[in-house]
Amino acid sequence: MGSMPERELLQPWIETPLIESAALSKAAGCRIFLKYENLQPSGSFKSRYPTLHPHSPYPSTNLPSSGIGNLILNSIRSRPTSPLHFYSSSGGNAGLACVTAARSLSYPATVVVPLSTSAFMVAKIRAAGATAVLQVGASWAEADAHLRESVLAHDPNGVYVPPFDHPAIWAGASSMVREMKAQLGGEQPDAVVCSVGGGGLFCGIMEGLEMEGWGGVKVLACETEGAASLRESLDAGDLVSLPAITSIASSLGAKRVARRAFEYASGERVRSVVLNDAQAARGCWRLADDERVMVEVACGVSVAVCYEKGLLKDLVQGLGKEGKVVVVVCGGSNVSLEMLMEWRERFGGVEGVVEGGEDVPSGVTAPKG
Repeated sequence: MGSMPERELLQPWIETPLIESAALSKAAGCRIFLKYENLQPSGSFKSRYPTLHPHSPYPSTNLPSSGIGNLILNSIRSRPTSPLHFYSSSGGNAGLACVTAARSLSYPATVVVPLSTSAFMVAKIRAAGATAVLQVGASWAEADAHLRESVLAHDPNGVYVPPFDHPAIWAGASSMVREMKAQLGGEQPDAVVCSVGGGGLFCGIMEGLEMEGWGGVKVLACETEGAASLRESLDAGDLVSLPAITSIASSLGAKRVARRAFEYASGERVRSVVLNDAQAARGCWRLADDERVMVEVACGVSVAVCYEKGLLKDLVQGLGKEGKVVVVVCGGSNVSLEMLMEWRERFGGVEGVVEGGEDVPSGVTAPKG
């Protein structure tokens, strides 16, 4: 493939809106702001890359290829005449981000996903323009090993795109904090809520808060039971690997988090939050009823923190009615209307759970009993 003029290499990401939710604010008893990363071209935050921040830990002459979109962009700029082929291993969202970015720049991309990845998600990656989608192994770790050892090793023009455990991904995610600061008029929130799979989003949020001078902001790192590799590591006092992923939140399916995520989570201003699949799934269909937004269970676990009666105020001491909490709506690709209906049926009744009761739309529409 020949060289492309730099002006034609369009950035494969967007600035996303931060919108206060009246319904979730009523349910949580404080002001809830939703950062809609599910509106990225790939459907998740993994599309991101930042502009250089004056307090970035990376020298201006050596900024890493930050975020999946920019990693791909910088790879093309550094080898403009090479017939590059991009490869990613993923539970879904990182692979979709890789394909979306690569195809927008007219380059091929191949993704290896574990057998646990749904046929629906595989179809989405293929529809985005993947050259191939291979399903191998019971976990992301096994899929990643296959990609590195059996696929990428045989392609001299192949470029590996890491899904989470890389400073480039963290730097990409950190850029959303700068947006939050501008969108909030510089006012510091009391807390930021995000989901944790391998830890790429979480590390980026922590990095961004430090760069913006918001080191005092609490961070709630949310996982589901059966995919809580961060909580297990914190309880053990060191990194541990889960024997298997048993949660329905397959996008959180990293059996071992990044070491940097473990280091950040060991700090005093981070609270590890683990909810069950039912709570996470309720977060999804309630958000659909309240805000007309569909998200997957991996994202729903962060939203659910707002719906569980009194939980948010227990986690953030001193949080009052005018307190501000930002919830990162990290990605919504692995969701459909059929899935939402199934979760609603399976994980229904919420009477007595939500602080806002029937004043919240989803409290009225929720299955009874």
